[in-house]
Amino acid sequence: MSPETARVVDAASSRVIVSTTVPPSRHPADKEPPKAVHDLVSQVESDGGTPLAVYREPVGGNWHIFALLPLGAVAPTPYQRDLSPTHAKRLTEVVKKLDRFVDPIVVVSPEPGVYWTPNGHHRRTALEKLKAKLVPAILVPEPEVAYQILALNTEKAHNLKEKSLEVIRMYRGLAEARPKTGEEDWAFQFEAAHFITLGVLYEENKRFAGGAFAPILKRVDSFLKGRLPETLKTRGARAARVADADRALQKAVAALKKRGINHPYVKNYVLARTSPLTRARKSVPSFDQAFEKLVASLEGFDPSKVRQEDIQKAAVFAAPAGD
Repeated sequence: MSPETARVVDAASSRVIVSTTVPPSRHPADKEPPKAVHDLVSQVESDGGTPLAVYREPVGGNWHIFALLPLGAVAPTPYQRDLSPTHAKRLTEVVKKLDRFVDPIVVVSPEPGVYWTPNGHHRRTALEKLKAKLVPAILVPEPEVAYQILALNTEKAHNLKEKSLEVIRMYRGLAEARPKTGEEDWAFQFEAAHFITLGVLYEENKRFAGGAFAPILKRVDSFLKGRLPETLKTRGARAARVADADRALQKAVAALKKRGINHPYVKNYVLARTSPLTRARKSVPSFDQAFEKLVASLEGFDPSKVRQEDIQKAAVFAAPAGD
């Protein structure tokens, strides 16, 4: 890009230092981007941003736009995990100490003036706290890429609760935006069926013991047939069955605590002793059958036969229940 055609922007103040009517640089120069990409470049300019380059990314050859976007126009996708204040604070401190921002976010634009980032929530927050006005972004023309959120989000490793909440939020968004699609159409984005069911449970109770039930759910929960608005109702029913099992589990744990037995692994221990899957070697029961048997076993659990040392020995070979 020659000096007379360059566009230079002071991102700290959002002031354009050098501006011309020449379009952003393009790579490869001998390829013409589709009309949709040209229109998106114009939209960025209309929205107060600065498109710097249009290029084909090196893996799939898809067209992307590298741009400086107004920070106020960028928001996290509505179905992603909640912000971690600790991570955002640490990231802000590091960026401030470095005195430069070197990690562009990924965005899509569902409509003019709106840019969603599936992987830059914490970086965007850091820039906001540092009073930045613009954010460097890779703009992906296809809005549906935002649904690849679990694969794209690399800022901070997900725990079970965060991943499950992202999946159910994405599920609800798709049920409204793509009502004729089904769970299997989004299997890659959802990653595993049990995240959907756990997501419903975490929506109702952020302190739900998902880590204790995950091993059972992984084996009996599967992607459902049918359209998302209908299968969402089934997910609610499945979550209710798990909630019933959790209430029975809490009663069993409370009975153990009454006997003075208290250990981080106690929920896992009780579930391991009452799970209907331990003897299911050749075949696995259906979801409903598994949780019907589990609730019955939990309700018949005898805490008088459990010793503190039994739980301690079992915990040596397994991690405590997580969130």
